[in-house]
Amino acid sequence: MQYPSPLIKGRLIKRYKRFLSDIELETGEIVTAHVANSGSMMGLKQPGFAVWLSPANNPKRKLLYSWELVDTGTSLVGINTSLPNGIVADAIAAGEIPELEGYSASRREVKYGENSRIDIFLTDENKPDCYVEVKNVTLKREKSAAEFPDAVTVRGTKHLNELANMVRQGKRAVMFYLVQREDVDGFTLAADIDPTYAAAFAAARQAGVEILCYGCHITTDGINISSPLPLID
Repeated sequence: MQYPSPLIKGRLIKRYKRFLSDIELETGEIVTAHVANSGSMMGLKQPGFAVWLSPANNPKRKLLYSWELVDTGTSLVGINTSLPNGIVADAIAAGEIPELEGYSASRREVKYGENSRIDIFLTDENKPDCYVEVKNVTLKREKSAAEFPDAVTVRGTKHLNELANMVRQGKRAVMFYLVQREDVDGFTLAADIDPTYAAAFAAARQAGVEILCYGCHITTDGINISSPLPLID
């Protein structure tokens, strides 16, 4: 995934009201940028961090910038949660995820379960339908592993239960964690942050939901999927 326009560097002043951030550009101008991330962004919102913004394609949009990247000092981190679905879908189409090869068709945002939409729906006449839910992972604490979630996620727990139900119906279901940082060597659950999600995760695995986790290569030009990361129980 390449950014359509060059990103603009700035310095984080603050993130507030979940979806807003104030950024000082290198020119000295202070702008308000959209934050496409509903999580806590733990460890990513320290004032003074270097950040990169994308300019809006629509000049009439209320907020003319979107926050895309932050430099934590150990890695660039992709904070835009609207991007992972496309990154994973492109990687599947390019044959970069061996576990998800061999399907003849792929669709996005397909309705399923109880009022849910699956991120990526893979089909082939010779295989069971495959439901792929994608989660954006940015949290890293004292361990060398990425963690999910960074806040309580009722919606995430629902997705795990929906995937488990698909397996019970004879379908294939995959929970795909995309880690948008490069300073980790594994993935684990932040069970202390959301014990209910951790319990649903364990139940989903027991039901047959597959767990995949891949890292990313991140630059200010774009974000591309890299190699698998091991799950640390």
